[in-house]
Amino acid sequence: MKQIVADAAIKEVKSDMVLGLGSGSTAALMIKSLADQIRSGKLQNIRGVATSFQSEVLALELDIPLIDLASVSQIDLAIDGADEVDPGFQLIKGGGACHVREKLVASKANQLLIVVDETKLVKNLNHSFPLPVEVLPNAWKQVKEVIEEMNGSSSLRMATKKAGPVVTDQGNLVLDVLFNDGIKNPRETEISLNNIPGVLENGLFVDLTDKVLVGKIEDNIPVVYSPSKVG
Repeated sequence: MKQIVADAAIKEVKSDMVLGLGSGSTAALMIKSLADQIRSGKLQNIRGVATSFQSEVLALELDIPLIDLASVSQIDLAIDGADEVDPGFQLIKGGGACHVREKLVASKANQLLIVVDETKLVKNLNHSFPLPVEVLPNAWKQVKEVIEEMNGSSSLRMATKKAGPVVTDQGNLVLDVLFNDGIKNPRETEISLNNIPGVLENGLFVDLTDKVLVGKIEDNIPVVYSPSKVG
């Protein structure tokens, strides 16, 4: 499912584009498909803007030209994955702790295309997948206490194969937050969290997504469809 939806996303790319390169497993497949199209000559003069150290390293290994986010005035198209997508195309991202750079790229893009498999579609955000909140290292406990006052429970994300917490590309920590009743108003929640002193950014992507491509298995065959936005 991930491969077919990644390949479908590349069909949205045109030569001469500045392209936001997302992070995560599906985005990595998209970057590899993009490199194949560039090598074959089907796509020319593509310049990528990486959303994470992961996507930067992969693009460099595949000889995709990169430019820095600060050097571009706009991005033609950003292609990225998501951890949850609701019917109104509001997202939770940040399972890979890359959501700050991902949101910077998404907000500068003329179009944000989200590629997911069917398991990422939900009716309401945050009932099962925690919302990542990036915090300054010396502020995590204080932020955690404020989130508790907002009826949210949070835990410091711990690393695997490394002692201690996950450290983001910006050198910060991540609190994974679950609200008691999920997130009913993503726009309001995004603002409230970002107003907490010590919070850098959170993984709610509100009113940024233009199109979603979804991969699913139908009669044992992987297919891709694009749902309509509700609301």
